[in-house]
Parts: sequence; C-alpha cells; structure tokens
Amino acid sequence: MTRRKYFGALSGSLATAGAAAGIAEAQETPAAKPDSAALDLASFGIKADGATDDTSAIQKALDAAGKTGATVVLPAARYLVAGSLKIPPGVGLEGIHNAVVGQGPLTGTVILTTAGRDKEDAPALFDMGSGTMVRGLMIFYPEQVATDVHPYPWTFHLQGVDNTVENVTIVNTYNGIRVGPEVNGRHRLRSVVGCALRRGVLVDNTHEIGRVENVHWHCDFWASRGVNGNRPAVYEYMWKNLEAFTFARTDWEYVTNTFVFPVKTGYRFIKTASGACNGQFLGIGADAAQRCVSVEQIQNMGLLITNGEFVCIPGERIQVVIEPTCTGSVRLVNCAFWGPSRQCVAMHGQGYLSLSDSYVEISGRMPPGEPDQISLVEADSGKIQVRGCTLRSRGKEPNIVLKKGLKHAIISENNGPSGVSVVNEIGDQAIIVNNEPHTPAA
Repeated sequence: MTRRKYFGALSGSLATAGAAAGIAEAQETPAAKPDSAALDLASFGIKADGATDDTSAIQKALDAAGKTGATVVLPAARYLVAGSLKIPPGVGLEGIHNAVVGQGPLTGTVILTTAGRDKEDAPALFDMGSGTMVRGLMIFYPEQVATDVHPYPWTFHLQGVDNTVENVTIVNTYNGIRVGPEVNGRHRLRSVVGCALRRGVLVDNTHEIGRVENVHWHCDFWASRGVNGNRPAVYEYMWKNLEAFTFARTDWEYVTNTFVFPVKTGYRFIKTASGACNGQFLGIGADAAQRCVSVEQIQNMGLLITNGEFVCIPGERIQVVIEPTCTGSVRLVNCAFWGPSRQCVAMHGQGYLSLSDSYVEISGRMPPGEPDQISLVEADSGKIQVRGCTLRSRGKEPNIVLKKGLKHAIISENNGPSGVSVVNEIGDQAIIVNNEPHTPAA
C-alpha cells in the first residue's frame, strides 16, 4: 500500500519543497487514489514562521491523517508549538533532519516548544499511541536558560504498542522520553541525541520486548551560542541532577550503543507497582558520572551488561552499585572501568553478581578534598564471582574486599600490574584460586 503523506505548500522555499515532494510521490504512484493525494498544510493554518503558535493547526493535520493512517511531513522550517500534540494511532509525523548538528545552529524541521514550563506533570509535547512514529525533527526549548533551569514535562510520552521515535535531536530537554506507565510493548527509540537535564529515558510497564538504540545524551548539544548554550552551566546541572536511563518493568529490553556525559546516575534499575526490569545492555557508556549504574531491583533472571564503559569523575564516584533491595542476578561482561573513582563495583544486594573478562581500574588525580579510594570491588551481601579480569588499583588499596555478610564468593583467574590482592573476611565461604600472586607496592 502506498504510504500517504501530507506535504506543505507554504510560501517561498517551503512551497518549492512541498511541490518537489508532491512531484516525487506522483512519479512513484502515478495512479494514486484521491484520498492519498498530497494536501496543503497551509490549508490547516500552519504558519511555520517560528512566532505563531502552530499547535492547533498541526493537530488538525494529524487528525486528518488519522482517517487513513498517513504520515504528516513538515518541511524544513521553524514551528512554534505552545501546547501538546497527540499522534493518532497509525499516524506518523516526519520532518527534514538529515544529520545531527552537535554544536551548530538549528536546522531542518525545528519544533520550538514552550509547553508546560514549571509543570512536569503537564501533557508531553508528543503523546504517542499504538503504531505511531515521530521522525526527523530537531526540538528546542527557547525559554529554557542554562543558568536558571526550569522543569518541563516529557518531550515524548509513548503508550500502546509499536511506536517509534527516530532520528531526533532534542537540544535541551528537561524530561526526554517516557515509555509508560500505561501498558505498552515493542517501543523503538533509535538515533535520538541531545542534552537531557533531569531525565533522559524512563521505561515502565513494557510487556513485550522494547528497543533503545543509539541514544546519546551530552552537554555539548546545548553548548552553541546560537541556542543560548552555556557548556559549563549545562555540565554542572547534568552531573548534579540527570538520571539518563531508568528502567522499571520491562520484559527483555534490548539496549544498544547508548551513552551519557556528564550524569548523576547513568543507568538506574528500579521497581514500580508494575514490576522491575530484565534485559540485555550492549555497548553502553556513562562518563563523568557520580554513579554509572545503580541497581535497586531487577527481575530474577536478571540483567546482562556487555561491553560497558564506565567513568566516574565528580561527586559520589562509585561506578556500579547493587543496592540491598536487589534480589536478582547482575552480569557484567567485558566491561571497562577507569577514572578517579572511589570504588568500581559495590555489591550490597541479596542476589548474584558476576564480573568477568573486564578491565577494572582506579586511576587519575583525585578531586581536591574528596575521600580516597576504598577498593576496586567490595561485596558484603549475596553471592559474587570475579573471573578473568585485569585489576589495577591506584595506590595501596586492595583490589577486592569480601566483607562479612557475603554468602559466597569465587575469585579466580584474575591478574594485574601488582597481581591480585584480596581481603577475605568470610573464610572458607570464598574460593580464591588461580590468580596472579600479589606483589605489594614499595
């Protein structure tokens, strides 16, 4: 079935873009039915001048598209949206956004939004139901100020099944993308970049596999003078406040190639009334973090993190923490830990932790006046395995500390520049074999 699109025939260059798009579709589908013919966005009252509120006009176009399950295409221009847009089931909203512009001007199809200032619980900018798609937009909050940050509602709210957010730059969102808390499934968040200030992605009540791919939060996306950027102020706010990726109830979430810099908590796993998470996390990273990964609760079958990259610089400086409330299984495979952390992995949970084939290091200069390092790995509860890792401490602190309260430990086949040093407070409940002998520093 031919994909239906509503093209703009606005003034100047927009009219040319709309006409060219209409000609292209006519060439592809010369026998198009009347209900699939291109409609004039101007007929809905869309001004695209960056000053007139286009919320109602764009909503009319979306509602018209909902009659046939079409895609509304917004040509390159600036659209002021002072309210919330509801994407009807089966409808797409698409702009022109061919490449990410990290520190440059606003380009392509730009949504300027002023909706919901100081009202986090107000409707999201885009409210998306089943079978909806938003693609190819740049989104900017022009009234947000880096030195005086104000709360805003979510930029995207996804519910239902099979909804997609793709190829979107959000220059300075306060709350980025929320999936749920309504029952939902098979969300797709792909190639989304920008600066998130308070929350980046929050997933909850997902009962069918969701995907988060190539999502990248960074202070540099709100650094340009052209968008009133202020990198030092944005950096400061993010590392003090941002929770970049939060996962509650989701069944077999697939998260691939995601990153944040800087951040208070990079990846947070929580339990809500709907439940907790299990999933596969591949190629994830958190840099300039207070805490890279915080696991408060997960499902029993657990959490698999592969090829993670974790760096702590300011504040708390503990890269991975398994909280006492956690009863599930956490697996960290082929991960890299470095930077001036106080600690790399802290196991306080009641379940299981496995750390294998990873590079675990504390290095670099400590921030002035902050506490010294504790150890690379510490466990005081549950059960733990550390196998096949390279362990490198900065000073004389031990590599691994097995504290009272830990039920069982297997420490084997590890090495490091000074061998492997283990403090064992649980006696024969620990199996410590085949590690490189420790050579104390001079």
